[in-house]
Amino acid sequence: MVITLFLIITCTFFLMNEMPGSPFQNLDQLTELQYKLLDEKYGFDKPVTERYFTYLKNILHGEFGISLQFNNQSVAKIVFKRFGPSLKLGLQALVVGTLLGVLLGVIAAMKQNSWVDSFCSILAIAGRSVPNFIFAVLLQFVFAVSLKMLPITYDKGSLIGSILPTLALAISPMALSSRFIRTQMIEVLHSDYIELGRAKGANDWQLVFHHGLRNSLIPLITVLGPMIVSLVTGSLVVENIFAIPGVGEQLTKSILTHDYPTIMAITILFSALLIFALFVCDILYRVVDPRLRIEGGSS
Repeated sequence: MVITLFLIITCTFFLMNEMPGSPFQNLDQLTELQYKLLDEKYGFDKPVTERYFTYLKNILHGEFGISLQFNNQSVAKIVFKRFGPSLKLGLQALVVGTLLGVLLGVIAAMKQNSWVDSFCSILAIAGRSVPNFIFAVLLQFVFAVSLKMLPITYDKGSLIGSILPTLALAISPMALSSRFIRTQMIEVLHSDYIELGRAKGANDWQLVFHHGLRNSLIPLITVLGPMIVSLVTGSLVVENIFAIPGVGEQLTKSILTHDYPTIMAITILFSALLIFALFVCDILYRVVDPRLRIEGGSS
């Protein structure tokens, strides 16, 4: 995990320094001498390798620098402040999307090759094929502009104000969960222990939710890690559409303004969360599937 994060930091740092332009390119009123003084102040006059090792030393002490565009604020404070709204919406979208996806997948598997199965499959394909920012605009047009039922932008102080962005972000996990659960559930429903349960008189819903669903969740765990991180860290476009003051919107602004310290801090946050989520998924395999547990030195 540490080696992976180190490689990501290294690649991002050197690639970022190859970006054309500078953080001060929008300050047209500055003279050439003032540009030079700014470069000296922020260390841009030094070789890139020297700046790289200095940056590594600083982040080992928990120092991510100051923003070059936002009144010289601490980058750590900016990212921490922005992480709250992204975390809230991401978790809401994950819960809503996963629950709906599991339900649709189970129904589609139980009604295999029927019109219900086809309808659920169409929803899943549409959810995976159409970008979430398209759904975001459609939701705004229908529920905010046409029906005037919900606010068009995000309101952190109101649960109603978070409904539209939550639904827009929940489309992708819903579609992904539905496809995984349907495929796995069809296989599980034809297994021997399910047939034995039917022979003992258990109904289909009892067999599905008490016996079959746990085994069907194993493949879903594989994609839950990256999906959780992508939702929690926010969608770059969706956050801009709903004016959400989240991490995704901050990253977009930082890239456009060449705010190198903020770009690096958010990249490290994204990467660390993803690596940790994959680690947690590996642990969850043992919880969900007892066959993967190792006891007494043998599997």
